Amino acid sequence: MENTVLIGGIGGQGILVFGQLLCLAAMEATDKYVTYFPSYSMEKRGGTSDCYVTISDEPVGSPKAEKSDYVVVFANMALKKFQHALNPGGTLFVDTSVCTEKTDRTDVHVVEVPAGEIAREMGDARVANLCMLGAFIGYTGILPPDKVLDAAHKTIGAKRPELRALNEEAFSKGLEIGAQAKAAHAASV
Repeated sequence: MENTVLIGGIGGQGILVFGQLLCLAAMEATDKYVTYFPSYSMEKRGGTSDCYVTISDEPVGSPKAEKSDYVVVFANMALKKFQHALNPGGTLFVDTSVCTEKTDRTDVHVVEVPAGEIAREMGDARVANLCMLGAFIGYTGILPPDKVLDAAHKTIGAKRPELRALNEEAFSKGLEIGAQAKAAHAASV
């Protein structure tokens, strides 16, 4: 089985960290093949940023998938650019606190997560990516949540130990949103 994920947004939103945490958790929690392919503009903050993550039972032929099973967007321009890179029947995760536009796709599942709003309510907008990552894991179940949180502690926590509790809280809130969205989707099928 292969899971392809495309994460897109604006530099400074933690897009690349989201992908790195997925990869680190997959490498530590599974025996699967993992690839990570980042892409970003030259601006330090405010330019486009995206990354492709593939977690597979088989060797991965190309780190950049033409179509993805999951697309996670943190900005309107990412929604416009990447919504059509999603396989029919795939799942689109949208940070609704930043993305004011809606997808025109009717053949995909949409999980709306007010990650930026939750992060601001918690007092630090930087944890929006952890909230969205929690929602992604809660919905997809492709990796054990504790392993993803361990990866966050090893990377972000090593650099910013004062954010550990906040990261955990943001991830947990997202995990809850993802699990609720999954239950709602299962009930509607």
